[in-house]
Amino acid sequence: MNRRFDNTWPTLAIMVGASVWGLVWYPLRMLAAMGLTGTVASATTSGAACLFMLAWRRRSIRTVSWHWLLVALGLAAGVTSIGFTWGAIHGQVMRVLLLFYLTPAWTALFSHFILRDRLTAADAALSLLSLAGAVTMLWSPELGLPLPADLAEWAGLMGGMGFAMSNVLVVKITRTLPAMKPEMRTAVIFGGSALVASVVSLFEPMPTPPAASQLGMVAFIVIGLGVVLATNNMIVQMGLARVPANRASIIMLFELVVTALSAWLFAGEVPGAREWAGGACIVLACLLSAWVHRRMTVPAPDPAASNDLPDDASNDVAANVSASKKKSRRAMV
Repeated sequence: MNRRFDNTWPTLAIMVGASVWGLVWYPLRMLAAMGLTGTVASATTSGAACLFMLAWRRRSIRTVSWHWLLVALGLAAGVTSIGFTWGAIHGQVMRVLLLFYLTPAWTALFSHFILRDRLTAADAALSLLSLAGAVTMLWSPELGLPLPADLAEWAGLMGGMGFAMSNVLVVKITRTLPAMKPEMRTAVIFGGSALVASVVSLFEPMPTPPAASQLGMVAFIVIGLGVVLATNNMIVQMGLARVPANRASIIMLFELVVTALSAWLFAGEVPGAREWAGGACIVLACLLSAWVHRRMTVPAPDPAASNDLPDDASNDVAANVSASKKKSRRAMV
């Protein structure tokens, strides 16, 4: 029973994390209805998450050392947070999220230039497939070119590019700063999001500010959302540490299901035929990307291994043979 739970809980952790991200748009819209703009909401919730993470994992602060990659990660995370938050508040949630999920295209491009990963034919094909999904979703005879229809969709697109860049930079940082704890990378992500959103908020006109009677509720939602996002990030990281990356990327697509259901229940948003067709292409690109990278990371069998046994099995056989020889010697003595 315990072994089954050990194999199941990492998957459940990732699904919980995906569910949280699929629902987080709703409290953001609540804050917008109370008078908080998207950039201010992003700055305050990210700041609360950063402070909570630093207080919770304060002993890990000593593992942080200065590097320009941390600045780049903070900027990319800021673009991600603003794009997702602003797009979810002002646009159709499902369309914004599907544009956000064009990660196969951007990740392949950024990995080629930053991580020096070779851009394979499979990566190029998957990038084209995800872009074809976006074109299908955005194209209409009335609008002409298949471009995002409004600023919210542009925000979702830019947020997805920032998300892909953040993922690539996290890989780069783990190679460059291996002593840095994962929770401190999380703190850098939330801290960068708070700083970038604070600067951008200076250029966004503030509507009617929250009424005095609503300040308590606004503070409660901001702090609660920050704590939830920080905790959720740690839960997802624990799951990702125990689940292969290819499988984790498939599980994370559960976010699209939760988002579609919550947008239908809470906002009455129902995707049309073009959204379903384009979204299917984007999801298929993500699934195929996970499958391709799984095949690329499968270790080649060792031709020297006897009877095609894995290393652990070979070691067990060797240990049993050795033990039997020792017993034979004792019996002879």
